[in-house]
Amino acid sequence: MASFALQNVYNNFLTTYAPKSTRYDTHKKDELRNVYVSMLRQTKESPLFLPVSGEDVVEYAVSMKENARDLSNVIASLSNDRTLNLLDKKTAFSTNEDIATAKYIGEDDTVDGEELPAFELGVQRLASTQVNMGSFLDDGVMTLDPDTYSFDVHIGDTDYEFQFNVESGDTNKEMEDKLARLINRSNIGVTASVESDGQGRSALRFESAATGQPGGRETIFTVSDDNTSKRSGAVEYFGLGDVTSAPSNAEFTLNGSSHNAYSNSFTIDKAFEITLKGTGEDGETTSIGLKPDVESLISNVASLVDGYNRFITNAMSATEKYGHSNKFRNEMTGIQNVYRNELDAIGLSFNDDGTISIDEKYLRAAAVERDHEETLKPITSFTNEMLLEAKKISLNPMNYTNRVVVEYKNPGHNFANPYITSLYSGMMFSSYM
Repeated sequence: MASFALQNVYNNFLTTYAPKSTRYDTHKKDELRNVYVSMLRQTKESPLFLPVSGEDVVEYAVSMKENARDLSNVIASLSNDRTLNLLDKKTAFSTNEDIATAKYIGEDDTVDGEELPAFELGVQRLASTQVNMGSFLDDGVMTLDPDTYSFDVHIGDTDYEFQFNVESGDTNKEMEDKLARLINRSNIGVTASVESDGQGRSALRFESAATGQPGGRETIFTVSDDNTSKRSGAVEYFGLGDVTSAPSNAEFTLNGSSHNAYSNSFTIDKAFEITLKGTGEDGETTSIGLKPDVESLISNVASLVDGYNRFITNAMSATEKYGHSNKFRNEMTGIQNVYRNELDAIGLSFNDDGTISIDEKYLRAAAVERDHEETLKPITSFTNEMLLEAKKISLNPMNYTNRVVVEYKNPGHNFANPYITSLYSGMMFSSYM
């Protein structure tokens, strides 16, 4: 029961601090092995600490862990092989980001030895979700008989049954709120909300997380209680069975050739990750291609600084809220002091709050120098230092809490305990697997 409660607590924090996973959260076997080896090394000589508890400790540890993961992912996105390659990483451009945005995900800037050409993208229709809008019912009453009801949601190839009790005195609004929470907690790919018409009536609204019509299906999910295990009638009462907005595929053109996709995000030639944003007026298109080397470098540095600033801002805020340890603040001050002068010389200056500001004039001047790799080396060194810091925090965020040492181990006569770092903050959770 305790482990189940802890998992619920972690999932709550995970929803707050890390709502989405990225492709950089997947790892090769050797990378996972390196994490395990690092855990062995760290815990073999680690002192024994008194257990710490409290919601503030849990929140701080999870926050630090997720902020470090976010920074690691930003750095990984600027490399081809999880080692920083900031000077060579290409970036994509879109001349009209109201139509589509582009991100370069390729290994190099050529296809079969030829340079990747730019292309024209036009959007005729965005991929849309499915919506089932229920009936608007008076908030303060309910005419559904007290009983145990159930209904089924079929999505993909899976059926989910939801059961709920109607008690005497329940109102439509209370039951709609209850059902919305029930659906949202289940995480089945359908979100629920309660809509009001401003006249004392409200309705349940179901919407799919997915878009489009994969496999030619006209619907993404269906709601019924025809063959449910408990009493039926709730679907008809709340009006949940009718599709009010059918899903649709995205329709777009590439260099004038028509295409469609289930989602508004897709890849082209394993080189560009495209996200459709809107339709162009009167056949308007956007050009997608690769930025020149200098522009790519400046864009990469800007992305790195944005990720670092987000990390510093969130981690410092969490540290101040926790208020019982200055370890993280002291470590970051030390790193900043080491690289302050070198970074300032090429246009990257530390602010009083630890964030970085970019002077593009100085950065561009450094980027166009003949020996620019050597000139910009402080950026690479600083980023590698921050990557090590992020990995250290991810391995054991509890190290940044206020812990009391019970005893130190006898050096050279200890065994490794790789699970001690996960005693509180957790290593084996669904979104990490």
